[in-house]
Amino acid sequence: METTILNRPLLTIAIPTFNRAAYLQLCLQQFLPDLDLVDGGTVEILVSDNCSTDQTTATIETLRQQGLNIRSISNEINIGSDANIAQCFNQARGRYVQIMGDDDLYLPGKLKHVIGLLRENDYGVVCLKSYGYEHDFTKERPSGVSGRRDFTDISDFLQEVGPLITFISACIINKDLQPEIDARLFCGSNLVQVHLVILPALRSDLNSYILDYTLACKRANSGGYDFSEIFVEKFFEILKSYESAGLSQSAIARFGNKLLISYYPFNLLRQRLANEGSPQTTFRRFEAQFGNRGIFLFFCAPIITWPKPLAILWGWGAVLIGRLWNGELRRGWHFALHRLSRAIGGR
Repeated sequence: METTILNRPLLTIAIPTFNRAAYLQLCLQQFLPDLDLVDGGTVEILVSDNCSTDQTTATIETLRQQGLNIRSISNEINIGSDANIAQCFNQARGRYVQIMGDDDLYLPGKLKHVIGLLRENDYGVVCLKSYGYEHDFTKERPSGVSGRRDFTDISDFLQEVGPLITFISACIINKDLQPEIDARLFCGSNLVQVHLVILPALRSDLNSYILDYTLACKRANSGGYDFSEIFVEKFFEILKSYESAGLSQSAIARFGNKLLISYYPFNLLRQRLANEGSPQTTFRRFEAQFGNRGIFLFFCAPIITWPKPLAILWGWGAVLIGRLWNGELRRGWHFALHRLSRAIGGR
């Protein structure tokens, strides 16, 4: 059993990648100031390359020459995104595992902060606060509160972190709390990471949310899926599958209300602006999950069903209310100001 292995890393940062060498390079470079943690065996850096045809192999070798100890896996064929994520989890040697997107970045000094927290307590899941950036992750970093919140009740934890449990990079998972799990069982959902988060969060007496901005994430750098299919239909199927493990229906309902206010309106608005997806199919999936729940009918249904000009106007209002309710107005304001400054500056 893995818990008997001596001299294990405390944390494995496992990075699945495919043909994004430039992003991978930027991601890995952020670990160079923390070579003491990597060389000392506290942190394991694992890269799982899904048969890339670009400069991924050369990028990894360059970072090794700069002193970064990287364990790498090179797949002979492209096994798909879900299977590559599962492979990252299964191959990780650390007590804790963070499956990190190749286009996401640790902010300076934050890895040491995370390691200090993992040494301090025994957690099921530690969730990291993140923000999106477009060009320069340091200049676009918003201000915010500091500290952390620890939770002994999973319903309170889910209510606090919201959609971050679907964000692959944001969750540090206690692998020892699910030693029987083969992550390949969860392939096909586009949400392998959610399965890997829920079980240790349920099995642990303590989960945590770091309130400092810890990760910077490249905006609008993934896609190829139907939003309502993955993040409504399949997502709630996963949550309901853990009722037998102790995830209560009330916790799931409470979490759904959180998403209806603070997460779904923005993504539905983005869909309408881009003319993506079928409004009829999207509404059917939302209605199947939330029925005539008043929060759904007020915040989300108009964005899906109203004529586009009215839907967009309502959508912006719903997003504003959600940001205010979720305490994220400052982050949105910072993003808008940065966009404006770039437009004025012509770059």
